[in-house]
Amino acid sequence: MALSRVRLFQPHGEGTRLLPQASRLVELPYSSFDDDDDDDTAEQHPGVWYPEPPKPSPFSRCVRYLAFLWNLLFLLLGLLTLAVGVWGLLTKSSLLGGDHGAPLGSDPMLLFVLAGLGASAVSLAGCLGTLRASPCLLRFFLGALLVFGGLELLGGLLLLLLWRRVRDALRDLLLLCLLRYQDDPDLQFLVDEVQRSLQCCGLESYRDWESNLYFNCSSPGVQACGVPASCCREPLQGGSVPNAQCGFGALALGPMAAAALLHTEGCGAAMAAGLRGQAGAIAAGAVTLLLLEAVGALLALRVLRDVTAGRVWQ
Repeated sequence: MALSRVRLFQPHGEGTRLLPQASRLVELPYSSFDDDDDDDTAEQHPGVWYPEPPKPSPFSRCVRYLAFLWNLLFLLLGLLTLAVGVWGLLTKSSLLGGDHGAPLGSDPMLLFVLAGLGASAVSLAGCLGTLRASPCLLRFFLGALLVFGGLELLGGLLLLLLWRRVRDALRDLLLLCLLRYQDDPDLQFLVDEVQRSLQCCGLESYRDWESNLYFNCSSPGVQACGVPASCCREPLQGGSVPNAQCGFGALALGPMAAAALLHTEGCGAAMAAGLRGQAGAIAAGAVTLLLLEAVGALLALRVLRDVTAGRVWQ
């Protein structure tokens, strides 16, 4: 038989009839009128004892604080990424439709905006779910972490299985960047950073810049038979500001003279060697990201369990 309350009546007054085994708990049968008369019963019988829900343990409170701080940290990182993406779009006038801005759909800074929005939305759901003890928000947070983790694992597996195709795709991308070097500020920045950091020039060799319309020797411009300044061995040339014209006329030089002035090796082989050398660091970064997501999921699961247990008791 269902029970509505567990009650213990203490004798009070001369007219009170003592119940058998008054020192024990007496179980009363359930009645539909009990829920309506709870307040009246508490006022008429001050000796009635009602069970209280269990208080969260210190460990549960500590987990809740840690979950909130974890989500707050990633919320700030997501907002920072979003701010960088929006700043990049506004700087290049992509959002305003400027003449020199790349189309919004093909702008690389859009990736920062989307990543920042996704991370901010998920972290905000985790923060509010932990702070307000909302099972709905906590479940959304856990589902989003599960989706992100699955996509990361799938991307890693595809990268391992299709490494040769990925390498060929990177080479094709670099060749496209060479052809559109002056047309897109993002590609120009990317090519300059790759050539400067890897100390290389072109895809296979520095002669690849002949395929660029502006650096071709038949071009009427001042950059004809030249290469970007990021190919130069000493772009400063004794000064404090890089000389943008240090590569002018380099394609018209002989191999020995060009080697003394430029990094003549191509970037394709240097990029492949660099990726092989950084494979351990890339794998460690991916594992660290997955572990951070796993920690956040475990914290959210514990908070969700405590919240669900409290609501079931009520």
